[in-house]
Amino acid sequence: MDKKDTVNKFEFFDVTADVGFRACGKDMDEAFQNAALATFEVMTDTSQIKPAVKREILIEAEDEKALLYDWLSELLFLHDYEGLVFSRFAVTTKQKDPETFSLHGEIWGEEFNRASHEVRDEVKAVTFHLMEINKEEDKCTLQVILDT
Repeated sequence: MDKKDTVNKFEFFDVTADVGFRACGKDMDEAFQNAALATFEVMTDTSQIKPAVKREILIEAEDEKALLYDWLSELLFLHDYEGLVFSRFAVTTKQKDPETFSLHGEIWGEEFNRASHEVRDEVKAVTFHLMEINKEEDKCTLQVILDT
């Protein structure tokens, strides 16, 4: 994936001492995928990550913001504890009932290697600060701030 492939999937905005981004998609599933991509783009050049390792993620949360927070936090957990970086994401979100939202994700990446992956910023955590989910008929936009 080169720079032109990331156009319109996400954009960064200025936040003091942190990194903020807005991820877009035709629906919430695609926006969650692009939020994951933006998160790893903060850490490294995602176009250099090969899809050699696959992981599956299942999450339940009480609302959509908590689902987004838990999704990105789980990705950071896999990065921190397994040393993996990811560049490909398949996400399906569902509202199971009024108080339960679920996410099934399949993610592909590889072990981070300083020799082949650019070192950018360390992402310490996802925050709820200024988190937004805006759903329209044919577009979903997510706003997230990462603690770096």
